[in-house]
Amino acid sequence: MRRALVRLAGIAVALLAAHPALAQTMSFDLGEGGSSTGRIIQLMVLVTVLSLAPAILITVTSFTRIIIVLSFLRNALGIQQTPPNTVLVSLALFLTGFVMTPTFEAAYRDGLGPLIEGSINETDAMTRTLVPFHSFMSANVRGQDLKLFADIAKMEPVAEPKDVPLRVLVPAFMISELRRAFEIGFLLFLPFLIIDLVVASTLMALGMMMLSPSIISMPFKLLLFVLVDGWALTMGSLAASFQT
Repeated sequence: MRRALVRLAGIAVALLAAHPALAQTMSFDLGEGGSSTGRIIQLMVLVTVLSLAPAILITVTSFTRIIIVLSFLRNALGIQQTPPNTVLVSLALFLTGFVMTPTFEAAYRDGLGPLIEGSINETDAMTRTLVPFHSFMSANVRGQDLKLFADIAKMEPVAEPKDVPLRVLVPAFMISELRRAFEIGFLLFLPFLIIDLVVASTLMALGMMMLSPSIISMPFKLLLFVLVDGWALTMGSLAASFQT
């Protein structure tokens, strides 16, 4: 019985393969013109860019400043696991999208859109796509940081900010974002640090030295943060701190 079923299955497969409507071929279309090697290299470059997309998002957008400030805020409140890392990263990503929307729209309008329509080639599309990000970084980078990396690279002075190469602009923008994030974090820490000092001094005066001040101060810090509408204040201040 089993042999008969196997034979019937083999016959069915043979008939289906022989049917002209079901017989199909598989091929890869790498586009017209150019060699197969060139198309494979383009495919490898595309895969590499996609794999580096998270790093690119961190280095050339507002994400760095936002996620560091949110981390400082959580530490200042004294709640190490609330909100969770997933919530903080998601909030930072959405706020980054809000801040970078004009830049993303300009990059798509000038670079990716014409490339999809076929009106420009890949090289022109890459150049036009990078221009809005270059402008965003130039508007938010500190002059001292830009001069630092320009001196390290032994670069000649440029006539306009748009002529600064990315190899100088990107690291300068990164350390500028780190500096501003730490400045904002310091300002966020001050009111909560005052609460910690007041609570610690009160407990010391009452002779309750065995009681951890952080346990007593945490509700007061949360109450202060809620009363001043801390999340809206922090998010609004972060969004307004960028020049687009």
